[in-house]
Amino acid sequence: MRTQFVALAAGLLLLTGKVCVAHSQSHSPPDSAGEKASILDDSFVRTHGTKGLDLLYGMQFEKAKAVFDRIDDRYPEHPIGPFLKGLNLWWTIMLDLTDTSHDEAFIEQMNTVIARCNDLLNKNPDHFDAALFKAAAHGFLARLHSNRRHWWQTIRNAQKAINYVQKVEDVAPKQGDYVFGPGMYDYYSAILAEEYTLSKAILWLLPDGNEARGLRLLREAATNGRYVQTEAAYFLAKIHYLYEDSFTKSRKWVSWLRQEHPNNPFFHAFEGRVYARWGRWERAQAIFQTILKRCRAGNPGYNLHMKEVAHLYLARDQLYDDQYQQALSHLAQLEQLTSRDIENTRYRMLGYLYQGMVYDALGQRKMALSRYRKVLRMEDTAGAHKRARQYLDAPYSG
Repeated sequence: MRTQFVALAAGLLLLTGKVCVAHSQSHSPPDSAGEKASILDDSFVRTHGTKGLDLLYGMQFEKAKAVFDRIDDRYPEHPIGPFLKGLNLWWTIMLDLTDTSHDEAFIEQMNTVIARCNDLLNKNPDHFDAALFKAAAHGFLARLHSNRRHWWQTIRNAQKAINYVQKVEDVAPKQGDYVFGPGMYDYYSAILAEEYTLSKAILWLLPDGNEARGLRLLREAATNGRYVQTEAAYFLAKIHYLYEDSFTKSRKWVSWLRQEHPNNPFFHAFEGRVYARWGRWERAQAIFQTILKRCRAGNPGYNLHMKEVAHLYLARDQLYDDQYQQALSHLAQLEQLTSRDIENTRYRMLGYLYQGMVYDALGQRKMALSRYRKVLRMEDTAGAHKRARQYLDAPYSG
């Protein structure tokens, strides 16, 4: 419960100050063409920023970085360049949270963002873009540390992020990209307050949220946004998947993501999870089989972790369909994949749990017991201990 709360709280603080198009005539940074509302309103940044983001979501990281380098070269003292290049690393991390090899480089990029923001704020304490990007950088650092279960760093960065959030919200228009942050805040603060009593330790300092208004604002950002349209659509799909329990609406937004970014494995796997959650196993199976084919073909982003996800879901499908040997085949491949040196053992744990269930269904109780005991010797990152204890007491019967 504590793990879930801190991760959600960090995500809330991140997304409250997440990058959106901002507008403030009085706080705008000057450039060679004169005063601009924000660097995000600059035509060069708009053209290259949206192009780079499309390449990023398409897993063309090197091409995206080249585009972001052009923005950084044009505005070498502004935080936007290292921030956008940091997003390249962020999405590399998102594709496999078990891999920590990119963490240091990502943290370095966010620290560069913060350093440039501090230089701008030293010259002008009301600098809008500096507040915007400093909040976002600390928010992303909080999110990374929450994924790594580094709670002290999570809280410290979240506190720093929230200090600059209000400056952004006070002057932002109420449409398109501008409402993504407020929409996320409205929805998640309401959900946290309802579901996690511990959240009151943070949220009592902040305005109350509103679920319905949050969803409305997120739909506006997903429909009319420029920079954050994809992020808004993803979080709408995720919200309806996790909290609103709506297959139709979750499928609507994940279908949009798949249409706009057909080569993004993260959205591809999420589509499969959506169908699996609501028992559309035939469709889910087809999706995860396609993911495996793309992994074997070496498609960009279709990495070892995507293989793990596909094998786990295919094994679960075949377990519940009484196809036990096929399930064991997938679970054996999953065990081999998860035997590499990783900190996040969620898929390894679930693999052992499902192996135990298959062996029970096959009447091989001794093998099943050994798998359940393996689950209980691991940290419960997947919430599997309860079921393992249950099946230790009484065999899984299918």
